[in-house]
Amino acid sequence: MALIVHKYGGTSMGSTERIKNVAKRVAKWHDAGHQIVVVPSAMSGETNRIIGLAKEISAQPDPRELDMIASTGEQVSVGLLAIALQAIGKQAVSYAGWQVAIKTDSAHTKARIASIDETKVKADLDAGKIVIITGFQGVDELGNITTLGRGGSDTSAVAVAAALKAQECLIYTDVDGVYTTDPRVVSDARRLNTVTFEEMLEMASLGSKVLQIRSVEFAGNYRMPTRVLSSLTDPLIPLEEEANSGTLISFEEDTHMEQATITGIAFNRDEAKITVLGVPDRPGIAYQILGPVADANIEVDMIIQNQSVEGKTDFTFTVPRGEYTKAMDVLENSVKAHIGAGSIVGDSKVSKVSVVGVGMRSHVGIASQMFRTLSEEGINIQMISTSEIKISVLIDEKYMELAVRSLHKAFGLESA
Repeated sequence: MALIVHKYGGTSMGSTERIKNVAKRVAKWHDAGHQIVVVPSAMSGETNRIIGLAKEISAQPDPRELDMIASTGEQVSVGLLAIALQAIGKQAVSYAGWQVAIKTDSAHTKARIASIDETKVKADLDAGKIVIITGFQGVDELGNITTLGRGGSDTSAVAVAAALKAQECLIYTDVDGVYTTDPRVVSDARRLNTVTFEEMLEMASLGSKVLQIRSVEFAGNYRMPTRVLSSLTDPLIPLEEEANSGTLISFEEDTHMEQATITGIAFNRDEAKITVLGVPDRPGIAYQILGPVADANIEVDMIIQNQSVEGKTDFTFTVPRGEYTKAMDVLENSVKAHIGAGSIVGDSKVSKVSVVGVGMRSHVGIASQMFRTLSEEGINIQMISTSEIKISVLIDEKYMELAVRSLHKAFGLESA
């Protein structure tokens, strides 16, 4: 049969009863003849608890030591799951990332995977064992434990699946797939049977929390079919039913989406807008503004530079809302006087709404339909950005949910 990688999130591993259910589900797949590797997260809330303890001691804990303690949550999970599988008669063995080894760079708390040694894992699989590997962590070339950043267990699972050349990576979570938009905002949002890597990458980057963005990048780069499905169903439901549930993230040629112009409506509340007014219009001015912002490790998203009038222009960009105050301080203290800008203004009550779909490549009129829909609802567009399969607009935060509902209906994404 096939080699399959299962990934279970913190909610799925949230109690000993849920861990026992995970064990039953994994055993079902193994009983069907599949080779199974499991990559679990820490139990729900555990990583926050551990990091909270560190921050009670120091406001700025050393990143190496943070990785040392944050990695323990996953080690508890893999050990408990191995014990649960052994208790129902399965041979199971657990490994920490450094034991495999999952090699990473040395960027503590946000490391990136460099390579995975699959030798030990393949030997265990060939011996009939279920292998359980900690998500979220690895080891650098100096032997230090590293972590991949929040949501890193998704990335670990996809990377392990790619290294082992698995048939599929199953991401079990507390939702039953990827939806046309957040069902909490649009009650008749529809679960998608398939979505392309490109679309999922756009939706993840635009605020969809179903998958961590780096895991989608990894899956796309290594062409690893990845399925999002629920861990909250009966663990003993028929395997064939489970194997075809959820949402398959795959290649465009496999998703049969020619008829679908728009796949989903994504949105992000975590936005703030900053405008530098009266900027001298000269070569290099964009770098002089954004360079110090980047040096402060602040991500910039949408960017607009107005037309020059009498040698002056206005330069507007967005940053994550949590970085808004920091970005304003950088601009006031390190940029404004240096470039001779007039003033700096900002708005932390904005949101980004996007339409996403590979069908946009072969259909015209998407932008006009989007803009007409927003206009009919009296929603003003402050900024626009586009890609080949996405159009995003920045709007006042108070209109975000109205915009999402209106666009979802306008593009016919509601449930059949």
